[in-house]
Amino acid sequence: MNTVVMLLAYNAEKTLAKTVQAIPEGLRKNILVGDDSSSDRTSQVAKDLGLPVIRHEKNLNYGGNLRFLMKQAISAGADVAVELHADYQYEPSIIDLLAGFVERGWYDLIQGNRIRTRQEALSGGMPYYRYFGNRVLTFGQNLWFGTCFGEWHSGLRAYSRRLLVQAPLEEFHSSHAFASDIMSFAVARGFRVAEVPCPVRYESESSSVAPGNLFRYAWHTMRAALRYPPWRRARSFSRRA
Repeated sequence: MNTVVMLLAYNAEKTLAKTVQAIPEGLRKNILVGDDSSSDRTSQVAKDLGLPVIRHEKNLNYGGNLRFLMKQAISAGADVAVELHADYQYEPSIIDLLAGFVERGWYDLIQGNRIRTRQEALSGGMPYYRYFGNRVLTFGQNLWFGTCFGEWHSGLRAYSRRLLVQAPLEEFHSSHAFASDIMSFAVARGFRVAEVPCPVRYESESSSVAPGNLFRYAWHTMRAALRYPPWRRARSFSRRA
């Protein structure tokens, strides 16, 4: 199996190296860095680490950068593509576990769930506005889609090639709402989706949706859900051998 790690980077010169060092050794040879027009030395740090890096001259926003990296992963023949932030917020050392579920054919999308309990999420440094916003949106999405995920807004995910090839990536929003778009598509179209616990840390270098953009993010999230009415939901694919 060919697994590509899509490392999304924006002003990550201080965290990129420790993020890469924490990635399981077997996956470090297939890292692709997407530098979203950083104003610091992110690209140079990536090159110093011997990593292939693509620097966008214009900021594509999180979803735009992820879309670009997904297309690169498809072109590279990836069977599995792992989405990981370069800011060391999500725990990099577990991405081989996520990839393994996809590699063995159990799931087409598996995400890291940051919110097993309120205490655990908040003690990790998650801002209160993000925690409660996540809870409200996730509750609504679970009701709409008939699911029971711990969250719908993770930035740590592993995707199967089958999902990436069939997903209408160009139709998904270029902001952080890309996460809701592709998750909604996967669930509604019958792809097998699951989650595992994921340790996180929120530090000064961690990326985040600003409080002022939270309502915009919520609006895009609701629009993504409304595109897929529950009565049109496809049955889940059977597990591949």
